[in-house]
Amino acid sequence: MKPNDSDFTLSAAFFTVFLCVIFGANYVAIKVGLTGMGIFTSAALRFTIASLSIALWAKITGQSFLLKTGQLHNIIILSVIFFVQLSLFHLGMSKTTASHATLISNFMPFFILVLSHFFIPDDKITSRKFLGILLGFLAIVLIFFEKGKEAYGFKTGDLIILIVTLIWASNTIFVKRIINGFNPFQLVFYPMVFSVPFFFIEAFLLDTRMLFYLNPKVIGALFFQSVVTAAFGFVAWNNLLKNYGATSLHSFIFIIPVTGVFFGGLLIAEPITHNIVLSLVLIASGILIVHYKPAKMPLFPFNRSM
Repeated sequence: MKPNDSDFTLSAAFFTVFLCVIFGANYVAIKVGLTGMGIFTSAALRFTIASLSIALWAKITGQSFLLKTGQLHNIIILSVIFFVQLSLFHLGMSKTTASHATLISNFMPFFILVLSHFFIPDDKITSRKFLGILLGFLAIVLIFFEKGKEAYGFKTGDLIILIVTLIWASNTIFVKRIINGFNPFQLVFYPMVFSVPFFFIEAFLLDTRMLFYLNPKVIGALFFQSVVTAAFGFVAWNNLLKNYGATSLHSFIFIIPVTGVFFGGLLIAEPITHNIVLSLVLIASGILIVHYKPAKMPLFPFNRSM
């Protein structure tokens, strides 16, 4: 049965908000983790733990690990994309703030709109979508042109996160084209598993120090980004997608940058500037405009006829 957005329950709405809060807080967890481990060591450990957690969940719930004939080459493509994307993501996170990263990453829906226009049949950019994209673009401009010493130093990391976001959007379009033949968990599990050895090689070769300051905060942050976000968050979000469809969930996406900025300021004392607040408003407005569908009004209100 096809998901029906009208069946979206209040409990499902609260759970979706909870997941979006988790995804927003994940940016802060990564920043905290990087205070005690190398950039690529963090990625290697994160996805080792996450893949083991997902494997355990899949085994307990009876999911099939078996790939069908001809699917392996798609998994290899996804694994390469995953490795490049997440390597750059962790590198970018080491050079910018959680606030900037979460704002820029949430430009992904706008990239998807543009790519879908060219690669997904019957998914064209409308005037409403164009307005949403324009607001998102203005938000990115504000972030990149933030003034002051701290903002200047973050521009390299911001650019890397923007490139990662474009790769992420491209990956999403690719997954949309192949997902029908897969169990959805396989499209995350196998790229993680195949990428982990390369993350460890990268860590050994490029990290000056792999592990250098393990304390409860760093270990807790690693647990959060591995088990809570990458494992639990993935499984829960895909269950919601299966039961309710993407339209209902997308209207909650704006909560992610709000949460990232809030926790960045609250937990690790990142500056919340006027540009960040305005960017936040523009991104949230853009996402809501893109996904808001006004209710259809009857031709003759109050059932009157002429």
